[in-house]
Amino acid sequence: MAQASETETFKVKDISLADEGRMRIDWAESRMPILMALKKRFSQTKPLAGMRIAGSLHVTKETAVLVETLIAAGADISWSGCNPLSTNDAVSAALAAVGVKIWAWHGMNTEEYYWAIEKTLDFKPTLTLDDGADLIFRVHSKFPELANDILGGTEETTTGVHRLKAMADDGKMKYPVIAVNDSPIKSHFDNVYGTGQSTLDGILRATSILYAGKNVVIAGYGQCGSGLAKNAKGLGSSVIITEIEPVTALKAILDGFRVMTMEEAAKVGDVFITATGMKDVITMEHILSMKNGAIIANTGHYDVEIQVGRLLKEAKSVRTIRPNNEEITLENGNKVYLLARGRLVNLAAAEGHPSEVMDMSFSLQLMALIALAENKFGREGKVSTLPYDIDTEIATIKLESMGMKHDVLTDDQVIYLTAYEEGT
Repeated sequence: MAQASETETFKVKDISLADEGRMRIDWAESRMPILMALKKRFSQTKPLAGMRIAGSLHVTKETAVLVETLIAAGADISWSGCNPLSTNDAVSAALAAVGVKIWAWHGMNTEEYYWAIEKTLDFKPTLTLDDGADLIFRVHSKFPELANDILGGTEETTTGVHRLKAMADDGKMKYPVIAVNDSPIKSHFDNVYGTGQSTLDGILRATSILYAGKNVVIAGYGQCGSGLAKNAKGLGSSVIITEIEPVTALKAILDGFRVMTMEEAAKVGDVFITATGMKDVITMEHILSMKNGAIIANTGHYDVEIQVGRLLKEAKSVRTIRPNNEEITLENGNKVYLLARGRLVNLAAAEGHPSEVMDMSFSLQLMALIALAENKFGREGKVSTLPYDIDTEIATIKLESMGMKHDVLTDDQVIYLTAYEEGT
């Protein structure tokens, strides 16, 4: 029987799941050597002592490792999920059981989602951590007085960075934000290898399909889309890319993929994955032209890339045929299969990125929050990136944990690198 799952300091699905969640967290820790090394270092120096961090981030086992590392570094934490379907209830319970202030459970409705974010702000944070920027926008739109005490924030994902840069350009940002997403350690690994694997994993768990021989249509050939294409090709799929950017479309072609418009691709695709951050990428008109049995999924942060509302409204019938898999019968008699209601399928239907990838990204989050606590980015409301030496430090720790070594320049090579007198 489920125990009481709500107190003054948390609201989770079922606190009795805490032991299961702890085992998940322990497994993640065994795969996250960078964060473990930094946790050991900063538990001694406490660079976040006195800091109150409000976080809005997917509540996964990897996130729990980050949360406990921030606490070890001296911070007080208040946490919520950043997507209604991405919280792992066992992990959320495990964090609540050790005293973390957390408001997160799987299957929140919109009202509950924003209520949880507002609960994280009750203790008047000095730092914020975002994935998608909903927390930051809640501060600015509903609780602007809190910004006076906030030293800065961090943003994890591409969509959130775009929103925040637009806000800063408009002169509306009240405190500095570090775009963790734009650091090479995050964008080159998390976005490419993490999304590339976990998205296909989520689709597989929701469908159990064979990828080999399928036409997989990927909307967007940015870092996430290119990682997806590489992995889908490796599984034997024939990959089709849709793009709005000519240079990127050309790159996809030279990388060996077919490029079409979505109108063309809709007629031949077996599996559709949106990875753009843009709304209405797959419209109802596209869906009506799809093959009988087509699978539709999204791996972008928000559920706007597929016209889900219109699809459900105009459907002849809808039934959940597997977890996170809805069979939708169209007016033309064809059936399509919508995964995770159009929300990011890698977290809604699977477990998100592998721990080894999030180890790198979350180490950046830790370093960014420490830099903000030390006032290294001032108080101006702008979006910045971490200095590159942070990336090299994290990469070095990662390589050492893998037993790998790399070359370094000699003193003469360093001189040559900056010399301009020498020629042919």
